[in-house]
Amino acid sequence: MPETRFHLIRHALVEPKARTLFYGAMDVPLCDLALKQDASLFRWLAARLPRPAVWVTSNLARTRATAAAIFAAGYPEQAMATEPGLAEQHLGEWQGLPHEALAAKLRHPAHPFWPHAAEEEPPGGESFAAVTARVGEVLDRLAATHAGEDVVVVAHGGSIRAAIAHALGLTGHQALAFSIRNLGVTRLERHGGDWRVSAVNEEPWVMPEYE
Repeated sequence: MPETRFHLIRHALVEPKARTLFYGAMDVPLCDLALKQDASLFRWLAARLPRPAVWVTSNLARTRATAAAIFAAGYPEQAMATEPGLAEQHLGEWQGLPHEALAAKLRHPAHPFWPHAAEEEPPGGESFAAVTARVGEVLDRLAATHAGEDVVVVAHGGSIRAAIAHALGLTGHQALAFSIRNLGVTRLERHGGDWRVSAVNEEPWVMPEYE
């Protein structure tokens, strides 16, 4: 089966008020100032991303707004499919909590590089393992449907970590060690039943042509 090439982009920075909270799968807006300050990065994405490509976003507005900003920066605007399975981790009753309020609610020691452990399952929410399972199902389905094509996915830090975990068979603890930057490009390739990670957090200032 021909390879399917995934280009996963974490959405742009959200508004400052939301960044003080655990917003998870809440539908929070992007930061207007960051959208202006990142204009050169949007132009780089518009030039860097493959054409033609299938475009997919999660069901949360911040991913569609990020895609729209890339189109406005010069990538030809086109239809986008919506995949709810690519949404950020649902934090249940923790969503909307200030950061400092979380420690008292944890049942496991926090991850060294994340506010909570991968095995935490917030009341009314989902564990990271559940995120990996649903993201993996979407990726496998898209790989089969779009074999031989490029697929641009605008998603979230959590769902991109889950995609890496699915591709490499990582534990949740291992996957949470990845730092996924806003507007960075993570590239995965599906070759038959095998996955390859081509890049994580690709950005213009680390690309040779931008040195």
